[in-house]
Amino acid sequence: MKKIKCSVSTLRVVYSAVFLTGMILFFTTCKNAENKQNAARQQTTQTGTPDKKTGFIMPAIPDSLKQPKDRAEYLVMHYWDNFNFSDTSYTHLPEVTEQAFANYIEILPHTQKQIAESSIEALLNRAKEEQTGTMYPYFCGLFKKYLYEPNSPLRNDEFYIPVVRYIIEDRTSDEAEKERAKFQLAMMLKNRITEQAADFSYILLSGKTGTLHQLKSDYTLLLFYNPDCHACEETIAGIKASPVLSQLIQDKTLTMLSFYPDADITIWKKHLSDIPKDWINGYDRELAVQNKRLYDLKAIPSLYLLDRDKKVILKDTELTLIEEYLKTRK
Repeated sequence: MKKIKCSVSTLRVVYSAVFLTGMILFFTTCKNAENKQNAARQQTTQTGTPDKKTGFIMPAIPDSLKQPKDRAEYLVMHYWDNFNFSDTSYTHLPEVTEQAFANYIEILPHTQKQIAESSIEALLNRAKEEQTGTMYPYFCGLFKKYLYEPNSPLRNDEFYIPVVRYIIEDRTSDEAEKERAKFQLAMMLKNRITEQAADFSYILLSGKTGTLHQLKSDYTLLLFYNPDCHACEETIAGIKASPVLSQLIQDKTLTMLSFYPDADITIWKKHLSDIPKDWINGYDRELAVQNKRLYDLKAIPSLYLLDRDKKVILKDTELTLIEEYLKTRK
């Protein structure tokens, strides 16, 4: 039984305040923001631990760095400079540490991949050096929560891959943790962005069969869904209500493939009317996607945007991101 994603809209409300707070601090050149940072820094204790009343202390970005990308890259490399990893009480202050971590995750996509991976490794190194062994599993847990858990709007396999590789190679995690990390890595390495998505067969109500790679259009939007899943209903409704997607489907620029990967065909047939006639709506008679683990379906719905050659553009992504991408390609 697949874990079902909860409403993304609800989760985005939770994360939006974190995102807004962080991004204002990340890229502003406003002197008021700098003054606030300096005032907070003056309240740092002699040991370098930030006063917990002031929250997380951001590093000061040099005024010479003007471009957002340059400022973001400096920030991710110095983000944890003022954080005292030896003070384990911070693991009990999510309003400070976890909010700072969520802000940090938001910066990573604004940097080069190599810099992001170096920053992640440096953070894990510092956390692992903490003597009681508290900080390292705490930060590993935050990475998993924000980058890997299906209900996180910030999930990103490409940034979680270096985390699990680090866990596999460390001398701290037990064998069970390493085995979980190896499994997660194997699944994340499937259908990566820019790589060709795994092919599979589908069967229609009529009995006609087809394959993903046989579809001919500039784009393919692949939806893994369960007909009686509330979050799936929301996603289907959102696709149907999208002017951008509707026009592209009508123009045959975009092929919409809704695919039911589970075994109970009765449920699928019961909800056939929920799917528009101009979509391809199929199911997996052989259960090959699940049995062969062709896709990482740790939760559904799951959306993939593919190009003409069935290379992955967006992986297990949000509908809003698909719309934003396709708007710029019209």
